[in-house]
Formats: sequence, structure tokens, C-alpha cells
Amino acid sequence: MKKGGKMRIISVQKAVVNIGVGEAGEKLIKAEKVLNMLTNRTPVRTISKTTNRDLGIREGMPIGCKVTLRGKEADDFIKRAFWIKENRIADYSFDPEGNFSLGISDYTDFEGMKYDPEIGILGLDLCVTLTRPGRRVALRKIGRQKLPKSQRITKEEGIEFMKNRFKVEVVT
Repeated sequence: MKKGGKMRIISVQKAVVNIGVGEAGEKLIKAEKVLNMLTNRTPVRTISKTTNRDLGIREGMPIGCKVTLRGKEADDFIKRAFWIKENRIADYSFDPEGNFSLGISDYTDFEGMKYDPEIGILGLDLCVTLTRPGRRVALRKIGRQKLPKSQRITKEEGIEFMKNRFKVEVVT
């Protein structure tokens, strides 16, 4: 099998920026405002799938918001997020499929963002999904097939991709 080739190239499929506030109301509106400022996109509300009486959450209740970025916008946002993290990420942030997540404790850490006393301090999560060409085979409706193991991304390949593409230091 040929080691290189266009079907082996790893790319960023999407980057999802998420703020979970745990309740509807004023906090959720503030979180949506923050995501709109950071990404220039309208956020989508995330809905609770279960009821948890201890936390005061009912099924169907809005508990957070998210924005999905693709293409150049995703790459730019990832670079901005790693600038905050001083271009470092822990190896345990990667899952077995090479995808990774990281948390940012305050939105004001982003370049150009100023503290707004009306909003307060809000943190966010960034989840990045990596892919290779041919992934559609596993996702399409007609003629769906399993993705071969050789086409899947491993944790080590995801780490190497981040080191090469974004010049990130992976800390063990």
C-alpha cells in the first residue's frame, strides 16, 4: 500500500465552540452574545435530553449554546484558541479517533475582547473533529459502509497533524 496519497491527507472537518450554562434565561442570552462576538455567527441553543431534578434541569429545556465552524473559519479560530493556551495541549485531550477538546476559562483571553461587567466571566469549550477524504462512505444514507481501519485517524496521527499544521506542543 502506498504510504502517501491524497486519501491519506488529514484535515479539520469542523470546530464546535460550546458554552454550557445549565439553565435558560439571562445566562443563556449572555452566552449567546459572547459566541456571537467571538465567531461572528448566530449560535444555536442546545437542549437538555434528560431530566435531572438535583440540577433543576427538565427534558427539552435550553441549557447552552454552540457554533459550528468549518473550513478557514475553523482554522482561524483554532489558531486563536491555541494562542491563548500558549500553543500547548495535553495528550489526554485527544480521543482514540484523533479528535481533541480544550477548555478556555474566560472569553476575554481572546485578542481584542474586553471585559463586559454586564456579561461577567464566561468560559467555553472547543471540540475539533479531524477527518480524511472518504469519510462520507460511513455517513451517507444510500450505500452506507463501514470506514476501513486504514482510513480511520488514530490518536498518534491526530497529535502529529496538530504539531505539523498548527505548530502546537503536545505535553504528556
